[in-house]
Amino acid sequence: MDYSSKKLELWQKVGIACLLFVIAGIIGWVTEFIFYFFNGGMKELYWQGGNFLPWMNIYAIGAFLMFGLTYKFRKSPVLIFLVSLIVGGLLEYLAGFLLYRIAGLRFWDYNVEILNFGNINGYVCLRSLLCFGCAGLFLMYVLMPFLIKLSKSIPKKVFLTISISLFSLFLIDELYNLFLYKIFNLPNAMEIYESKGCKYYEFNK
Repeated sequence: MDYSSKKLELWQKVGIACLLFVIAGIIGWVTEFIFYFFNGGMKELYWQGGNFLPWMNIYAIGAFLMFGLTYKFRKSPVLIFLVSLIVGGLLEYLAGFLLYRIAGLRFWDYNVEILNFGNINGYVCLRSLLCFGCAGLFLMYVLMPFLIKLSKSIPKKVFLTISISLFSLFLIDELYNLFLYKIFNLPNAMEIYESKGCKYYEFNK
């Protein structure tokens, strides 16, 4: 698959970026939803993230970073794997460390999870690093080619309408649960879901 910017028009790049934002966040959510079901002994289902929709921002951010930093290595799967592993690991460690140090929040802790070999302060472990490496390969050789092909196979207006609408929906959800709910003194997604009986995986601070 040719990723050359000369082969894609601006509207295609915008639509692809919007869909990548949505799909990467959804894949991350599904992955964690399944993992924490097994981590919890396959007894309960835990809603992941703090949004109404099944989406997690750190995976969307990670996908953009991985693709941007591995693009020049696209002909070398080994380098893509290694760079994605490093990029994902650094993002995960820094995000976990800063959230805990600045806000006192701990959304994951590999010290108390299964398959936590090689973990560093509970913020990152070998399992997650290997998953990031594999995610980089999936992103480069499966997801991006699919999105590029999709942008070329359906009409421009249809592609942009779908991609921008989905992006806007998930972005509004994210912004609401980050700070808009505070401004308007409304309940956020976690409060509403917990009131309905949904469970969140909790870690000791």
